[in-house]
Amino acid sequence: MVTLTIAIAAQVLAPRLADGRVHFEQNPDHPVGFGYKMAWLAVRSRDTRAVVEELGLVAAEPCNWKSGVGTVYDEHLGNDHVFVSPPVNGWTFVVGLALPYPIGRTFADKSAPLLERLGRRFVEVQYFFAYPPLDVFAWARLLEGRAVRAFAITDSGVVWNKGRTTKEERALGLKLFDFRGVRGRRGDAGGEIILYPTEEHVLSLAEKWSIDPTGLDEVDVPTLNVGYIGLAPADWRPERLRKAG
Repeated sequence: MVTLTIAIAAQVLAPRLADGRVHFEQNPDHPVGFGYKMAWLAVRSRDTRAVVEELGLVAAEPCNWKSGVGTVYDEHLGNDHVFVSPPVNGWTFVVGLALPYPIGRTFADKSAPLLERLGRRFVEVQYFFAYPPLDVFAWARLLEGRAVRAFAITDSGVVWNKGRTTKEERALGLKLFDFRGVRGRRGDAGGEIILYPTEEHVLSLAEKWSIDPTGLDEVDVPTLNVGYIGLAPADWRPERLRKAG
């Protein structure tokens, strides 16, 4: 059902194509929900333009919720576009699978430097990524420039595990024990027991830390505004680490 909903949303919300060029709608509209099979940042700021500038997006232009969310879920445009929303209850969202994410030890970490840069300018920055097809789940939280928590797990194992498990994670039963099983313990099939968090875990944590983005359609905003859509910087692309000597 979730997959079908995403597919329908991408078709309904997709930006218009004309003259071989993508046209993004710019008429202010109501917030549109997102979150499944997606990466996003929640930045505590009402200054959307400042967030765009700090991200360094390429060719950013005004874009409303409908067109922005449709773009990042589009099969082709979603690969390199990022949508920066107008503020909702004091939070600006940065949405798109083009955001850098922690891949593994053989790749350069492009996510942490981006979060650190944003954390130096904004009082709070949160990062979430839930993508079951690749077994990638991640979350991080920076307060006043300090990373208080960062966790990420991929099909190759735990990539991030910084800071103490927060009370919000514990309330959801999110402990490292739950994800990886007990080292050395064997399951019936003879392999190590590996348990992963789910999209619902990530979305529930987002709700406890800021806002569950899947429910944005129901949020009442006093003024309708537009956000921005832009291309992800080239230096966000995955990069393998070079082997020494």
